[in-house]
Amino acid sequence: MGFIMEFAENLVLRLMEDPKERDRKFREILYAKKERCKFTLEIWNYPLRPYGFWTLDRHNAQLFWDPQISQVPGRRDPYDDLLEDASTSK
Repeated sequence: MGFIMEFAENLVLRLMEDPKERDRKFREILYAKKERCKFTLEIWNYPLRPYGFWTLDRHNAQLFWDPQISQVPGRRDPYDDLLEDASTSK
């Protein structure tokens, strides 16, 4: 009977993974994930658009040309109404 117990014990020990090896693999995965997180945080700190992007002439020209955007109350030139009133009152 001792032979069977010894055989079972050796079988279980062979099937189990080494705790030091398991810890080493876990640390490698954890350190790789930490590096990816550090890289992601660095990327998130970059501005989405470079400095001065929204002041480019082509962007402002697009806003000026697009009637849906250019006639929005916040973007509409208040003098447009005065010019329209002056031209229709003649």
